Amino acid sequence: MALADLLHQDAIIPALKANSKKQLLQELAVKASKLTGLSEREIFDVILQRERLGSTGVGNGIAIPHGKLNTIHSIVGIFARLETPVDFEALDDQPVDLVFLLLAPEGAGADHLKALSRIARVLRDHDLVTKLRATESASAIYAFLNEEQASNAA
Repeated sequence: MALADLLHQDAIIPALKANSKKQLLQELAVKASKLTGLSEREIFDVILQRERLGSTGVGNGIAIPHGKLNTIHSIVGIFARLETPVDFEALDDQPVDLVFLLLAPEGAGADHLKALSRIARVLRDHDLVTKLRATESASAIYAFLNEEQASNAA
């Protein structure tokens, strides 16, 4: 599964301002609502409910919040680079500054898991993460994420 299949250039937030985990999730829900046409509240409730099961802060300043909605028809990703890291209750207790939100249809099952796995694998690349943190350009972030995809496809 390619990141380009999940993430469009208009789904990049290069310098998101948020003061807390809750505010960050609300801002992501606003963006997701604009991209999908779904209710901002419904999106926020789904990702917040998932966070209550355990933080999706995976470590190294990265979080991958996700959720399933019965009103969405395809898997959608949103990537945000935060201006200032926020406490996300991450596994390593480090604040988060890179976030990849993933929304999937209720019946996505294996595709949802493949997408999460792909995102986690790409964001484990130290050089890529360094590049993502060093730019505020949405087009550069998009290119870096898809460049990584191309080099890992071989």
